[in-house]
Amino acid sequence: MKPKEIQELIDFVANSGLAEVNIETEQFKLNIKKYPDVVASQAPVYSLPQVAQQAIAPAATTTAPVAKTEAPAVEAKSNLITIKSPMIGTFYRSAGPDKPYFVNVGDEVTIGKPVCIIEAMKLFNEIESEISGTIAKILVDNSSPVEYDQPLFLVEPK
Repeated sequence: MKPKEIQELIDFVANSGLAEVNIETEQFKLNIKKYPDVVASQAPVYSLPQVAQQAIAPAATTTAPVAKTEAPAVEAKSNLITIKSPMIGTFYRSAGPDKPYFVNVGDEVTIGKPVCIIEAMKLFNEIESEISGTIAKILVDNSSPVEYDQPLFLVEPK
């Protein structure tokens, strides 16, 4: 199951009258439960991935700050293209704490090259560049929560 499909399923459960959905295949097992009476501030925010928090309390606002950046000065260049998050989760610049970053400012990227990992519901999803160019700015700090469609990188196209 693709991350986008998982997010769509979570959104469906959050907006429907369903309280629980279970999907099990040979490759994975997915269980989504909706608890409408639970407020996100009652549970420790650090113990749940942001995707799970939204599935548990879709109408509640979380008390944890989301790592959002103001419009950077680099965006003044109109030719920069934004690589955005395809899902909600936690942004990681490398495959592990002792591993090098996938990309740094000034690095060349090509279509299909991994630029980061977004962890959602204990699944680590490699995010690949959809454009070729040079990384001009990294907009999110390592290990920060990100939202769907949040800008992650600015790339100067070739």
